Formats: sequence, C-alpha cells, structure tokens
Amino acid sequence: QVQLEESGGGLVQAGGSLRLSCTASGGTFRDYAMAWFRQAAGKEREFVAGISWTGIRTYYADSVKGRFDISRDNAKTRVYLQMNSLKPEDTAVYFCAARNGPVSEDRPAVYDSWGQGTQVTVSS
Repeated sequence: QVQLEESGGGLVQAGGSLRLSCTASGGTFRDYAMAWFRQAAGKEREFVAGISWTGIRTYYADSVKGRFDISRDNAKTRVYLQMNSLKPEDTAVYFCAARNGPVSEDRPAVYDSWGQGTQVTVSS
C-alpha cells in the first residue's frame, strides 16, 4: 500500500495561488488513481479533484472547476494541485488520496491510502 505525504499549504490572500504536492512511496504509483480532498472546520470531507492512473483523465468539483488544476508525474511519484484565484471558502485541510485502480471517484470510501493533510488558509 502506498504512503502519501502532502506539502505546499500555507496562508495566502484571496485571489492568490498555491501549489500543493503529494509524494507517494512504498507502492507502484502508476497503479493508483489519485485525488485531492479537503475538509473545512466543522464540515465533511469533500472531493476537490481526481486524476486517472495515466494522467489522461481529470475530474473536478464544480466549486473549483476553472480555478484548480490536478496533474501527476509518475516518474517522480507525485501528484500536484495548482490552485489559482483562491477564495476564503477554499480554506481547509487538503488531503491527498490514492485508489488502487485506473480511475478516480468522488467518494472517500473507495480510497486505500491517505496523507496527513496540509492546511490552506485564504484570507479575505
């Protein structure tokens, strides 16, 4: 089973950008579809973006479509989330998740591995 570690979170003003990274180890990275989820204080974990194991197919929540971009580098065993035009409502802990299979889904229950999360705070 793959282990995941996120990085790149921080404090940014509204309208700014951040790039999150997730590094995988201990498994065959190309066998996993990957996703980013987020969880704001007092709310349930929600799907943000997903990417297939080849990187060809990507999926986004409506709330981030056109602002966020997910990508992966299988050679470096990393997945990225480029976040632009950030809004205060994007404030949350962001989690990287891996699913042993070709495609990503928006249900947390189907994912096999999770990172510890990285805090993103967007000030108004």
